[in-house]
Amino acid sequence: MSIAAVNTRPLSRLNPLQRSGAPVERPVLQLRSTQDDKKKILFVTSELTDLVKTGGLADVSAALPRALAARHDVRVLIPGYRQVMQCGEPIRIVGSVMSHGDLPACKVGRLDMPDGLIIYVVICPELYERDGLPYGDEHGNDWPDNPMRFARLCMVAADIAACTAGIRWTPDLVHAHDWPTGLTPAYMHWRSLTTPSVFTIHNLAYQGNIDMSQRRALGIPMEGCGPERMEFYGALSLLKAGIAYANRVTTVSATYAHEITTPAFGCGMEGFLSLKARQGLLSGLLNGIDESWEPQSCQHLISPFGPHDWAGKRANAAHVRQLFGLDEGDGPLFSVVSRLVHQKGIDLTIAVAETIVERGGQLAILGRGEPLIEDQVRRLAERFPGRVGAHIGFNETDARRLFGGSDFLLMPSRYEPCGLSQMYAQRFASLPIAHRTGGLADSIDDGVTGFLFDDATVESYRHAVERALAVHQKPQLLNAMRCRAMSGGFFWSHAIEPYDRLYQQLLGGRREVTATI
Repeated sequence: MSIAAVNTRPLSRLNPLQRSGAPVERPVLQLRSTQDDKKKILFVTSELTDLVKTGGLADVSAALPRALAARHDVRVLIPGYRQVMQCGEPIRIVGSVMSHGDLPACKVGRLDMPDGLIIYVVICPELYERDGLPYGDEHGNDWPDNPMRFARLCMVAADIAACTAGIRWTPDLVHAHDWPTGLTPAYMHWRSLTTPSVFTIHNLAYQGNIDMSQRRALGIPMEGCGPERMEFYGALSLLKAGIAYANRVTTVSATYAHEITTPAFGCGMEGFLSLKARQGLLSGLLNGIDESWEPQSCQHLISPFGPHDWAGKRANAAHVRQLFGLDEGDGPLFSVVSRLVHQKGIDLTIAVAETIVERGGQLAILGRGEPLIEDQVRRLAERFPGRVGAHIGFNETDARRLFGGSDFLLMPSRYEPCGLSQMYAQRFASLPIAHRTGGLADSIDDGVTGFLFDDATVESYRHAVERALAVHQKPQLLNAMRCRAMSGGFFWSHAIEPYDRLYQQLLGGRREVTATI
């Protein structure tokens, strides 16, 4: 069974939890750290925004280590893709590891980012230095040797933890992210390492399932092939390896942590995850966003703006209309900034687009993804010239200007483990319209900072869009919601608290804690 075949199958969904997701004001805990208090933490990831990005995992992998830097010595391990090796920053060799099974020997480089973040790079040209994206070629086809590529990454992480990579720095804790790093806790366990590990599920639908025949090539012992370990319907799951062997499993929102224990969202692993939840080993920790998402100072915007400074927001809206070939006007401007895939509910947005246009609204779509959905988006723009515009592709500047210029962000995701776009939008006074699921339910206050709908259906979605259109007709209410959305505390400086507590639990450390209001 190929990884691609497992990763791209559509998933059926039932109604999500009925939660308001209202933000709660709490005292901010400030932990006093000295240099001696700092623990050494190794992040293992397959992408990092600074160097190579395909989705939200890259944003988290870049932002969370930096946010934790004041409290811990956090370093990142990433494959030496061509984009990494050619990033323009010097990479010096600091270690090496031997071959294991069919995994080739490789070097370990060190890359020091200008802001001080230390990145270890797995240098193995035959596995990583090729054209395309981290997981596949430029046409979206998975690399057939992905199991080998990411097993090599995981084995290096275990070597660093075991002090066998030639690196003097040894982590006190290893934090692995998503299916490409799932073998990290497993390799550590099979070596009888006592270093604690955390495994974070960013999207359960991507599981890295491989044929059982690849066991020997990847150095997986028979002990790992049982149903309570990596076995998954006759195959082996790299994601399940992380769940099975890590000391703690987290995912990226509280609602999603519950959802994945149900048949509707569990992708076949709901029983295994329910067991972890009952054991107290599964928790949901909401992601955050970095401090650059500040509309008063964002350099990407045509005109910076703040609460009540709607002239600046209108300037960005005018630019978006021009950029996407939309007619001039002051009607409601809706936006989509998303991967164009089934999960994101793009088909639902296409279905409600006529309602938006009939009510005087406009729609700008930015993203790339499945070729069929890309074609559907192009045809939608052709159907409503001047009212719907689409750019197939992605760049950071256009995305930020869309957030800054639009009145509403459309996020009808069928499931959404966390989602970051709704946080970006709220900071930039664009009210999200979203399906009540996962992190969307946890970060949007319905009727206060955005609009939630209960069922992933056109009817339920259209009703939420009509609620938004009604609010747009009431400027005082619209502006009040904008201001409330902009005040949301989504920055990583707040979101790191539960991570820090989790690390301290696993490390058995204590710190002096003071509460401040």
